[in-house]
Amino acid sequence: MKNLRFVFLPLFLLVSGTLQSQNEIPADYLSAEFHQGRRDALRALMPAHSVAVFFAAPVRNRANDVDYIYHQNPDFYYLTGYREPHSLLLLFSEDQKTEDGSCREILFVQPRNKIAEMWNGRRLGDEGVKTTLGLNCVYKNAAFEAFPLDWGGFEKVFFFPFKDDIRNTGDPADLYDLTRIFREKTADLKNKETNKLREMMETLREIKTPEEMALMRKAINISAIAQKEVMKAMHSGMSESEVQGIHEFVYKKYGAEYEGYPSIVGAGENGCILHYTENIRPRLNNDLVLMDLGAEYHGYTADVTRTIPASGRFSPEQKALYDLVYEAQEAAFAACKPGNSFSAPHIAAKKIIDTGLANLGIIQKDSFHTYFPHGTSHFLGLDVHDRGRYGPLKPQMVITVEPGIYIPHGSPCDPKWWGIGVRIEDDILITETGYENLSVYAPRKSEEIEAIMAEPSPLDDFVLPALDQMNH
Repeated sequence: MKNLRFVFLPLFLLVSGTLQSQNEIPADYLSAEFHQGRRDALRALMPAHSVAVFFAAPVRNRANDVDYIYHQNPDFYYLTGYREPHSLLLLFSEDQKTEDGSCREILFVQPRNKIAEMWNGRRLGDEGVKTTLGLNCVYKNAAFEAFPLDWGGFEKVFFFPFKDDIRNTGDPADLYDLTRIFREKTADLKNKETNKLREMMETLREIKTPEEMALMRKAINISAIAQKEVMKAMHSGMSESEVQGIHEFVYKKYGAEYEGYPSIVGAGENGCILHYTENIRPRLNNDLVLMDLGAEYHGYTADVTRTIPASGRFSPEQKALYDLVYEAQEAAFAACKPGNSFSAPHIAAKKIIDTGLANLGIIQKDSFHTYFPHGTSHFLGLDVHDRGRYGPLKPQMVITVEPGIYIPHGSPCDPKWWGIGVRIEDDILITETGYENLSVYAPRKSEEIEAIMAEPSPLDDFVLPALDQMNH
């Protein structure tokens, strides 16, 4: 068998190039024209005689010789469409003269390597980037060290601060060395700046283009469908991880590559932990189940939360708190208007929750409490907490609206409220006159949720063998 390996390897090297052209990939990725438009938009914000420097995201190690699935730096992807590591983008405010002509942007990428591609997947290489992503000045990443560029000739050099968490793989042109070389080349410069680049990228990314919205709508619709299907499938004997699995199965069924963030499925007391991601409780029992999950579709993520009773019916206490959060969310929706402050939805939601908690006897009127400890909104896009300036609301912004109430055991109120956590979260597009709820397909009203949970699920008849009966 060992000899077959050496017979196979040359054959692979001969045919691997043709396999890539025959391989089918989704047809709805962002276009090269989109990414060029984003680079031009950033260039328009840059001052004269400046350069902006972007590095690809580092590869993250999971354990030993196994890495996490690679996820590109969203800014880098936004500007290039390139999804591979160990790369560097230089974006100039004006065309620069190079040995190969005039360039307004230069991308350094990892080279083709048929052995590496056999183990870890195909690479575009410099020529592939030119033909696929439409950039003209593309070089192998090893060329960066000796590339003739006068860094001292720029009035501003923009870049994001480095974090000391990049592994040295031993490749002399990996991200570790690209960042090292950049630091050495610019070590004596006094014109480096980080905050301005962040502000420029926030200005661009907080306003979504039609191309971005097409992908965001898919991610959000997929996530909303998953919430509704889980409502049909849920029963008290399920585990938190089983609920998570149903959500993520729906994502894959629709072609969403990943989750936009670690899935949160918290039953009962676990729902009072804002970022609970263990999802290990073996039975839901009759508790409320808080499900905060979002599909990532071609880089863009949804962020949709529903809280439902595992039994199919809300208890009186569960319903009282759930309906209060629903009322707060409705008030927050009404505040989602162009020109309103970014905090307007939160102010509206908090007012309703504070009054409602006092009316239920959970707090004293106008007293401080920690039952609603987080903000109501954040930007959404290539990141679940996307870039944005957090100024006045504008058309084509996409934000979340997610009020919540969380009452852990031991709270200073009647114990009948203990262990109830509720969050309702929808993804909202700010329009010219108000807002559009992009995740409206997932039911929100308590009565609607109970009605959906009474419906049959395609998973009702999906029964697996009991593990304790195997191998006997």
